[in-house]
Amino acid sequence: MSPEQQEKETLSENQSMSDGGSFAQMMNKTTVEPDFFEPGQKVEGTVAGIDNEWIFLDIGGKSEGALSASELLDEDGKLTVKEGDKLEAYFLTVERNEKIFTTKMSGTVARAHLQEAFRSKIPLEGKVSKEIKGGYEIKIGAVRAFCPYSQMARRRVEDSSQFVDQQIVFKIIEYKENGRNIIVSHRLVLEEERAEQKAKLRETLEPGMTVTGEITSLRDFGAFVDIGGIEGLIPVSEISWGRVEDIHAILEVGKQVEVAVMKLDWDNDRYSFSLKQTMPDPWEAVAEQFQDGKNYSGRVARLTDFGAFITLAPGIDGLVHISKLGGGRRINHPREVVQPGDTLEVRIDSIDINGKRMSLSLPHIENAEKKEKPGKKRKSGRKDENRADFKQYEAQEKKNSGSSMGTLGDLLKQKISGK
Repeated sequence: MSPEQQEKETLSENQSMSDGGSFAQMMNKTTVEPDFFEPGQKVEGTVAGIDNEWIFLDIGGKSEGALSASELLDEDGKLTVKEGDKLEAYFLTVERNEKIFTTKMSGTVARAHLQEAFRSKIPLEGKVSKEIKGGYEIKIGAVRAFCPYSQMARRRVEDSSQFVDQQIVFKIIEYKENGRNIIVSHRLVLEEERAEQKAKLRETLEPGMTVTGEITSLRDFGAFVDIGGIEGLIPVSEISWGRVEDIHAILEVGKQVEVAVMKLDWDNDRYSFSLKQTMPDPWEAVAEQFQDGKNYSGRVARLTDFGAFITLAPGIDGLVHISKLGGGRRINHPREVVQPGDTLEVRIDSIDINGKRMSLSLPHIENAEKKEKPGKKRKSGRKDENRADFKQYEAQEKKNSGSSMGTLGDLLKQKISGK
């Protein structure tokens, strides 16, 4: 190599070392993909090859491994992965200079590594063979384990027998007497999966988004919904645009619903959702359904000190003020005139679509007031009647005076005339 060529090569190397990106790439090449794995360490690999018994993984760099093909067979015995697919696995051990991985221990693999699975918290697959006192008997290959009822699901189930004969993934939470006393938990697996779901939701979920969830419980104040990763409350005021009198008539446990995200408090693990926000707002069609000055039939929804709220359609309530309920007389509370559940004919006096308010009155009371106006004449007529009664009284008194001693005035008159 000529001195000129050596100088060019040296300059090129120096330029590469001074370039931040190139230096970072060089560092990555020397530090990426460690050749040593801790038992239970979770890695992501690419399926590099498949034979009858093993699936070979490319973990990156010089790291390669294998896992039993039996772990990834479906119910018909067919392999569920192909070359080029990515999958997550746990490092198990080294056998014959080969790194062995597992997605979940099962069969002979589990029997050989139960203690390692307990120590490294590696999931394993077992079959729920039967219910026994306090829980279930679990078969992991030829090994028996016990799963308490409290460790089978995240919440209490009504039918405990539903898990029998199922293949379920567990984690060992107790390993005693050299494997003769093993306690496993499926709930721990579910909670770890849920924690991963929550972490992903926290990165993507925002108020205003619509998500699908399952109703988990019903209360007087609302319904709880699980959207996968987190569980939150649908307040009773957010279940329907109309007034909810019986929440059980609208929702049931296990029902799938679409809800809008309202509030997300990740730190305190409190979340709220709305069911009605996913439905059309009935006030948007009020102008087409109702008009000022016309009469409609409504139902008394509730009473307050200042009036009665009348439901004209689901989600559409109007107010009859207490001053319009008495028919001209003063009342202390609307219950003196109407009761919740009463069906009434009302007239719309005004509509405020933007404020979602409607002012109503009772036409039958106003008609009664109009009929009462002539009553004032009856009062004056009553005075005439009083006058007539008084004249009749005077005439009767005069008649009586002719056949009696008369009044003191009559006696005086007689005395004077006698003189």
